[in-house]
Amino acid sequence: MRKKLVVGTRGSKLALWQANHIASRLRAEYPGMEVELKHIVTTGDKIRDVPLAKIGGKGLFTKELERAMLAGDIDLAVHSLKDMPTELPPGLVLAAVTERENPLDALISPRYGTIDNLPHGAQVGTSSLRRRAQLLHYRPDLRLHDLRGNIDTRLNKLAAGELDAVVLAVAGLRRLGWEDKITHQLPVSICVPAVGQGALALEARSDDRQVLDILTALNHRPTYRAAVAERAYLAVVEGGCQVPVGVYGLIQNENLILEAVILSPDGSRVVRDLLEGSAQQAAALGERLARNMLAAGGRDILREGKIL
Repeated sequence: MRKKLVVGTRGSKLALWQANHIASRLRAEYPGMEVELKHIVTTGDKIRDVPLAKIGGKGLFTKELERAMLAGDIDLAVHSLKDMPTELPPGLVLAAVTERENPLDALISPRYGTIDNLPHGAQVGTSSLRRRAQLLHYRPDLRLHDLRGNIDTRLNKLAAGELDAVVLAVAGLRRLGWEDKITHQLPVSICVPAVGQGALALEARSDDRQVLDILTALNHRPTYRAAVAERAYLAVVEGGCQVPVGVYGLIQNENLILEAVILSPDGSRVVRDLLEGSAQQAAALGERLARNMLAAGGRDILREGKIL
């Protein structure tokens, strides 16, 4: 058994919470093992004044961590699963996925409460094209603003009166103890989550058998299977952060319910579908749903949005 593990993480409050959570679980599972955190700054952390879609969404929060792993500087990396590209660099694997937190998106609007109560033309902040497109599909009158930075930075802009509402992930708010700020959890019928939203991903070297075996104890099989389906879906659609796509897999016993949406950036066009099948065929189910939706108009939507 390894005597020490070096865990790579970004330096934001949320990333550190997530890394410390994983480190605590590893120490509990393997009491004699030392677990050390190593902070690594990613491209997404460095560039905060440009919308994610304009600088390329894939790997913005993972590349530097992956380089450190391949160089042997760290043994594993902790990511928000939604930040991980569907295609990993050679030599790295998705070793484990933790049990999913609440996967929904949260509206925070102390003054108005819910999305339906927002006044006509309300100013709403979000960093996600997926959220933007779905919000505009539901409420075309809303005025959406790009909102980058850590969660507390975004909440400060709301508190300063610059915006009427912001939309963030429920999971991140709960992990930081800010669940009480949520005024409306947006149902999947309004906002389908991002791939893997709410789950943590543990990435490791494919040839490091010891680390892979250690991380097995942290893997939550139902969440892992849902993640496999969602990532397989996105791989076929060929999407990243710059694509208005949402997909959410729900495991019930051995049954997988997979729901997805493809939208034009302005939310005016949408293709939505759902498939059910065996959780053991998660990847195949995700691929089939993607092909169905692309054939049903999703490909035209993405092409017209200059994404494909």
